[in-house]
Amino acid sequence: MKATMASTIEHTYSILLSIILFFLSVSTSTPEPIPADWPEQFHSLLFMNRSGTLHQIDLWYDWPNGRNFNIIQYQLNEVISYDLEWNNGTSFLYTLHPSDSHCEVAHLDVGILRPNWLDGATYLGQEYVDNFLCNVWEKVDFIVYYEDVLTRRPVKWVFYTEGRTRHHTTCIALLAAGSYLWMDRFQGYTAHVMTFEVGAVLDDPNWQAPVYCFNQTEKDKSASSLLESTTVRGDSFWSLMRGKADAAA
Repeated sequence: MKATMASTIEHTYSILLSIILFFLSVSTSTPEPIPADWPEQFHSLLFMNRSGTLHQIDLWYDWPNGRNFNIIQYQLNEVISYDLEWNNGTSFLYTLHPSDSHCEVAHLDVGILRPNWLDGATYLGQEYVDNFLCNVWEKVDFIVYYEDVLTRRPVKWVFYTEGRTRHHTTCIALLAAGSYLWMDRFQGYTAHVMTFEVGAVLDDPNWQAPVYCFNQTEKDKSASSLLESTTVRGDSFWSLMRGKADAAA
């Protein structure tokens, strides 16, 4: 009887040990997750917060046609800002309001943010954010990127301040990666992704910059001079992001 019981206990321990070893082997052999490439075309509504300064960005990303559009609405401000970016490095920063219509043309050395701009990001683990379980990555010590574990859609971005990154010169050089040409306005922003429509495309006529963008003498702006400009409040973070991503590639 005792021998039978001892044999049963030994068998049970053997099974438990096998289960533990199995899960340990699975956990050690599973590679770290990598962020999903962005869809080649999508529409997203982003809620931006910087220490209580609020605005929303209507983002249209269109990689096949080499263009990216940020429509920026500040809280209780009737003047909407537009940042229209092309893959040849040209950006049109303008407003359409009758009492405040102006345009600035910028020329950068790089195009719009690539779909795989998150390649090489450092995995930080998982975290619950905005009620979603997210995988979390850090890219180039300037952004923390949160992606829903189940759907792999972006949920949130947190942009570091200059004090956190300590790479002000690098940040200027990295303007090859996305928008937020205005680094001084960009620092410390948190972006919450409210909608993410894969495959949505803005009709072609909406991508045309106003005529007064072409009637003026174009200003060939450098990255550093753009950061100092306050003509258009171009809080389109993709220009900064694409620069950072390209520099890290």
